[in-house]
Amino acid sequence: MNTSAFSQFRLRVNINAKIEDIYRAWATPAGLEKWFLRKAEFKDSQGTLRDKDTLLQAGDTYEWYWHGYSDEVVERGKVIVANQKDKFQFTFSLGCPVDISIYKEFGETIVALVESDLPVDDTNIIKHYIGDSRGWIFYLTNLKSVLEGGLYLRNKNENLTDVITA
Repeated sequence: MNTSAFSQFRLRVNINAKIEDIYRAWATPAGLEKWFLRKAEFKDSQGTLRDKDTLLQAGDTYEWYWHGYSDEVVERGKVIVANQKDKFQFTFSLGCPVDISIYKEFGETIVALVESDLPVDDTNIIKHYIGDSRGWIFYLTNLKSVLEGGLYLRNKNENLTDVITA
């Protein structure tokens, strides 16, 4: 098996929203909390906590807290690129970069997500390539729903486990 094919994945979704609104959904703590996280805390390079509505900057670090999980479950990482308009990149599980690009295609606004540098041993292919891509498919669907005025699809009950909306 050619495991290098599992070192990255790319997902795209069309969203009926302005590029600026989609960018803010990714690049502000308040934006991330509207569709993705229970709590998003970012600190600048000096260690100062960012305001919820402030656009994030390259070098910011984060702590993310998930719906459906206690505060002991936290994701930590760093913003790598934040161009303030249509490109956002951050580290995710195992420090792997996640690239977000927002652009127009055939009159539609597209969000493209690429997670790369995934480890390609058998255990990590299952956990990260399959697990992360499955998670991102749901989160991108929730982003689309929220930004298009639809429902918030996430499970917020930490007692309810093993559901696809966690």
